[in-house]
Amino acid sequence: MIDKRILVTGGSGFLGRHVVAEIQRRALGAVAVPRKAQFDLTHEPDVRRLFATLRPHVVIHLAAVVGGIGANRESPGRFFYENVMMGALVMEEARVAGAEKFVGIGTICAYPKLAPVPFREQDLWTGYPEETNAPYGIAKKMLLVQGQAYRQQYGFCAIHLLPVNLYGPHDNFDPASSHVIPALIRKFLEAVDAGARTVVCWGTGCATREFLYVEDCARAIVDATERYDGPEPVNIGAGFEISIRDLAHLIAELTGFRGEITFDTTKPDGQPRRSLDTSRAAREFGFHARTSFAEGLERTVRWYRAERAAGRAAR
Repeated sequence: MIDKRILVTGGSGFLGRHVVAEIQRRALGAVAVPRKAQFDLTHEPDVRRLFATLRPHVVIHLAAVVGGIGANRESPGRFFYENVMMGALVMEEARVAGAEKFVGIGTICAYPKLAPVPFREQDLWTGYPEETNAPYGIAKKMLLVQGQAYRQQYGFCAIHLLPVNLYGPHDNFDPASSHVIPALIRKFLEAVDAGARTVVCWGTGCATREFLYVEDCARAIVDATERYDGPEPVNIGAGFEISIRDLAHLIAELTGFRGEITFDTTKPDGQPRRSLDTSRAAREFGFHARTSFAEGLERTVRWYRAERAAGRAAR
């Protein structure tokens, strides 16, 4: 990617800003980050104008409408439509404009609800995704289908990566749309501030998740962009799983909450288990997660504490 023009859609978002920083750290090509105010990626004329203006050699498509279980249940139609449209239009215009490589970023939500654990890439099509996030997961899975079809018919170099749940600095901490780690960090810190004796968490606490520190994911994406060229999807993960109950207690400890943790079993757990087989990523481009979960969580809590303090000082 030396001296290439690199387009990173969603480059100002949580994962995107870390991918851009990794590209710049490696002193690769010139990075362009389009903003929605300039280019609406669900609108075909805007996407066509984007490619005519920037003429990228490499496209890393990170732009997505994402959220936790609550946000997925609230807006399944929007999550499906906007993600499908962005993926289809950006890849098609990349092909028409003669881009040399397209990197599609999928999601672990694309896996069947009851896929064998750890999830292997060949199990993607063995069943239907977990219901609360199926519209989002299926919309993102269409990127894989489109990329494989374009490779077959046009010889288009499209790859597809499947990151596990991410966390880290610059995550979304809005309780209405955040994922589980930022939601719990915020909830426990606010409980400490309020002197609350109890914190209530969603679900039974029995569901398990695998988490990858965002900087490790950014490194994997840039590694794959430079070194991987195959039709098969590739899992990107850390290679472990933890129950939501254990996660809540760990975050409580890191945030200084000493009260009771209870679970609201009327709320959904989401997928029962999530953990990835990451052997293909190790084999194809040598990726292994470097950041331990304890270290990553400590960094994330520390970053969010600083952001809250800065926000208070500014008021």
